[in-house]
Amino acid sequence: MVANNLLSARTAQTEYQKEPDSYKKTTERKGYTLPDIIYFDNSATTGIYPEALVAMNDVYTSLYANPSSLHKMGSDAEKVLQRSREIIARTLGASEQEIYFTSGGTESNNWAIKGVARAHKKRGTHLITSATEHPSVMECFKYLETEGFSADVLQVDNEGLLCPETLAARVHGGTVLVSFILVNNETGAIQKAEELIRVIRLSNQKTLIHIDAVQAYGKIPLNLSRLDADLVSISSHKIHGPKGCGALFVRRNTHILPVLHGGGQEKKLRSGTENAPAVWAFAVAAEIIHRQMEMNRNNAAKLKSTIIEGLKQVFGTGQYAVNSPDNGYEGIVNIAFPRVKAQVLMHHLEAENIFVSVGSACSSHKNTTSHVLKAMNLPKENMEGAIRLSFSGMNTEQEATRFLEVVQKIIPVIRY
Repeated sequence: MVANNLLSARTAQTEYQKEPDSYKKTTERKGYTLPDIIYFDNSATTGIYPEALVAMNDVYTSLYANPSSLHKMGSDAEKVLQRSREIIARTLGASEQEIYFTSGGTESNNWAIKGVARAHKKRGTHLITSATEHPSVMECFKYLETEGFSADVLQVDNEGLLCPETLAARVHGGTVLVSFILVNNETGAIQKAEELIRVIRLSNQKTLIHIDAVQAYGKIPLNLSRLDADLVSISSHKIHGPKGCGALFVRRNTHILPVLHGGGQEKKLRSGTENAPAVWAFAVAAEIIHRQMEMNRNNAAKLKSTIIEGLKQVFGTGQYAVNSPDNGYEGIVNIAFPRVKAQVLMHHLEAENIFVSVGSACSSHKNTTSHVLKAMNLPKENMEGAIRLSFSGMNTEQEATRFLEVVQKIIPVIRY
């Protein structure tokens, strides 16, 4: 009975709400007393939708049994997983049999790359990726080289895009996997996925294709009934769901080996007790963000335009640079100020309760130049002084205007 209530009444109440007012600002949420912050770091992580938080707590308190248990409480928890799988599959244009839950984007990327490479090693040991991938992809390729694989890391153009002709020339009979990021987490560059997939298939039909869609899922349309990828990684906490939860799409009949061994959960391919509360909240968040995708993109485009046009008015030529491509994802803009240290700027903005990122949050504690911007062959000052602003549907034009006011005040003070 509890399961039925959660999967019907609760779904009707939260999953299909049409008004987004309850999650416009984190400062308005009941039970929180936060300062009036401007959070422009949504590519690192997002605040959880209140509806998703309620959904997760409901499962934690009412359906906390192990989904693998044979009693009724276990069966009820398994129904939550099944309903969640159906929801995630629908948002991807996939079958629920092709969705496997993981602990997040890093695990999904690791499993996709290592699992497929090892499964097909007898057929070939050649792998291909790009120079602008997320560390969870780059490090997998480096590690697989210690297992006897060879990896080609292809360069990109000054917009961060792969050249289809170059890619096609590198695919051969021994190429078992090509992996590329769909929306770049630092610049917002969107790879021409359909064209890249087409040239891969023409070069070698047996080559498997993995897409890191962690920054794309819920942000841009992604229909796997039309996009001919074999594996796709997605994550919950990038779409206002909880942390520690994600999924991997594995197209039917794709041979992949597990990287986690144990109790044989997820059809014996991903062992470990399923995180049913987070998975259900992930599904609720996925419903919300896909329903609002067009509205969110329009809002992000306004914010991006406001900031870029404002920088033109506030600063003269050569006083700032936009590293993101014009036709990239609207929710990410990478900007730099010559003769300004990015971390210094970030901390001055933080003092004004404006939160941005320096490069990728996954490597923000390392004092190194962004490998993404380096691969784009940008001038040194564009890399040294680069900050990333990333928006969500919760951000407003007033926040963008406030950012411009503050940055106009800070830059002359910290420029060396």
